[in-house]
Amino acid sequence: MAQQDRSENVEKFDLIVIGSGAGLDVASAAAESGLKVALVEKSRMGGTCLNRGCIPSKLLIHSADVAQVIRTAEQFGIRVEKFSIDFEKIIRRTNGIIDSESDGIRNAFSGIENPRLFPAECRFIGKKEILVGGDSVITAEKILLASGTRPAIPKIEGLEKGTYITSDEALRLEKQPHVLTIIGGGYIAAELAHFFGSLGTKINIIQKRDVLLPREDEEVSQKFTEIFSGRYNVHLGFDTQRVTRKDNDTVVVSAKSSKTGENIEIESDQLLLATGRVPNSDTLALDLAGVRVDKRGYIAVDEFLETSVKGVFALGDAVGKYPFRHGANLEAQYAFNNISRPDKKIPVNYTAMPHAIFSSPQVASAGHTEQELRAKGVKYSKSVYPYAQTAMGQAIEDNDGFVKFLVGKDDGKILGCHILGTDASILIHEVLVSMRAGTGAIRDIQRTVHIHPALSEVVSRAADAVR
Repeated sequence: MAQQDRSENVEKFDLIVIGSGAGLDVASAAAESGLKVALVEKSRMGGTCLNRGCIPSKLLIHSADVAQVIRTAEQFGIRVEKFSIDFEKIIRRTNGIIDSESDGIRNAFSGIENPRLFPAECRFIGKKEILVGGDSVITAEKILLASGTRPAIPKIEGLEKGTYITSDEALRLEKQPHVLTIIGGGYIAAELAHFFGSLGTKINIIQKRDVLLPREDEEVSQKFTEIFSGRYNVHLGFDTQRVTRKDNDTVVVSAKSSKTGENIEIESDQLLLATGRVPNSDTLALDLAGVRVDKRGYIAVDEFLETSVKGVFALGDAVGKYPFRHGANLEAQYAFNNISRPDKKIPVNYTAMPHAIFSSPQVASAGHTEQELRAKGVKYSKSVYPYAQTAMGQAIEDNDGFVKFLVGKDDGKILGCHILGTDASILIHEVLVSMRAGTGAIRDIQRTVHIHPALSEVVSRAADAVR
């Protein structure tokens, strides 16, 4: 009888979307196509990117970029006698923009019936039955999981709430720390070190690996590490052993070198964990739905973004393939097609999936790294061309930047492109056009007329230098 009562109270939809990041695009498109859609979001509308990731961080980083320009102005003959940082205003400006955007999305969806917004937590209670907010049960033949990720918290002695912040809190920190210790050496550490450091905070970085940005091409990570080591207190090859908080709220991080055994203790008034991210799949009770995850908790999908349960799809950070919003946006296009046209499903084309790191210097990349090609035994040619050997590179005095091409030895196909330096996130795009929409060969770049003396000449010169 209880089962019968529950069945009668289940609300049926054509599609349920969990998560309002890239999932929002699919929910909207599905509703416009005539499907009855439920959209479940437990937090602020817009997902990680809008609220706790790419967009707020770039708003903050722009302020850091401006401060850096002012600090280096004298080398261009401009003397700034005095300037000050209004940290609270920087944070207030960012939060105002972000909250307005997020609230606008929620208000728009709260005023319509389709998609129907469920602002609550949810979890599976059956194969395609979902409990929302503890009292409502919804079901659909098609379900999209876009549940995202959250900051990973490592197991370190003494590490407990109140002793640290993550990127979530760092982006809304009301008071600028005098000294900030960052555990981690990936893109989050690189971007937030630049933000706080350029505004005057003393930065300590404790990195387990021997370089910063270890997933980048080896020449990029080595140069980036060299630059950061000259700017901040960078401790490479150190394992964090213990975290303690003194009575005066000072945080002490104890770490040990994995090579020499050296022990260090670093004091700061704030500790930031930049130790990666973990999927939110563990909150959804996916086992009750029969949806498989990999050993790290990311939702397993096939080339069509379909999970182990027919009709249940997943995308974005929850899948863990390309944890970028532009990657999730791409997947959203395929997910909508494959959900709405099950007889004409299309595999996701990830060709030339790029990424960028908005630190100082910027980093941008697409394709394979040199170490990947070497490990696979691929025959390739390469070129590395410095910004400083172009007119604009000299004008802006970027003496560290370079463009690196990796090209197939036999066919001239671009296997990888890696850029470190000013506006790297912009310069990479002409390479992406070639790799994804052109012939994919280095001749696409070589045959393109580049404006002189634009900074993009460095891409042209790097392409011409391939032998």
